[in-house]
Amino acid sequence: MAHYGYLEKLGLAFALALLFYIVKCIVNVVYTYVIGPVVNKVDFKSKGKWALVTGSTDGIGKEYAKELAARGCDIVLVSRSMDKLKATATEIQNDYKVNTKIVQADFSEEGIYDKISKEIADLEIGTLVNNVGISYSYPEYFTDIADWENTVTTMIRANMVSVTRMTGIILPDMVKRGRGVVINIGSGSSLIPSPLLTVYAACKAYVDKFSEGIDMEYNKKGIIVQCVLPGFVCSNMSGIRRASLLAPTAKTFVKSAISLVGTTSKTVGYFPHAIFVNTINSIYGMSGRFAVWLITRSMENTRRKALKKREKNIA
Repeated sequence: MAHYGYLEKLGLAFALALLFYIVKCIVNVVYTYVIGPVVNKVDFKSKGKWALVTGSTDGIGKEYAKELAARGCDIVLVSRSMDKLKATATEIQNDYKVNTKIVQADFSEEGIYDKISKEIADLEIGTLVNNVGISYSYPEYFTDIADWENTVTTMIRANMVSVTRMTGIILPDMVKRGRGVVINIGSGSSLIPSPLLTVYAACKAYVDKFSEGIDMEYNKKGIIVQCVLPGFVCSNMSGIRRASLLAPTAKTFVKSAISLVGTTSKTVGYFPHAIFVNTINSIYGMSGRFAVWLITRSMENTRRKALKKREKNIA
């Protein structure tokens, strides 16, 4: 039998640990994105006749509304633009043969929640998608944000207050029935260094922590809670117009994310985004200064282009 010295034993232990870690990662990926969606598939309609989606007339929110309608749920659309609400409601009714209800509300304003509560008081809402959110119009340093007080207040109201208040309105009836689904849309920016997006990323970090706490408190009462933390997606908010592997269409992203409900309570929702986030955080773990420099430079380039475009439009 071969005799191993101290260094050989240490090297073997390291190799075995590395192999175990790699196998564990592969198993986690396969379960999360392949096995889990099959064995943990959620029947959304059984949770309640209606599904409510905020920020539901564009991008991710609209695709969640369509996916839930395709699963047989009647849809409550809550958004700011009445014209877009009517158009989206008509589209969903025609394409999926379900009922819709529209509620006009601007989540950047106060005093909207009593109205929303009254509008949906008689509906059995089994699924809530807190999607509404507002980001920066372009990356910017904290003290240089245009219209500072109004912009920051709007981000806090739309990203933090909305998810808290809407959950507070709808969750109690879910708890009484002993079933329901709450999906909160955060952002991958809260998982990685996000200079020049500080307020937005911090607001979405709140959404992540809020979702974690609600899940801990109510999963034993039959409530499924999931926080989705997307990376780049083609949408009006991101300003990305051309889809790619790392910036999918909202439709592609939501098809992936909604399949993970019931499998994981916290997810980036889309496998390439998981690779991106883990890569950034690995670089940050190895060299924090380099990672921050790299991201800051990227953000500054985006900022520079946006300011140049704005100056050109003004001229």
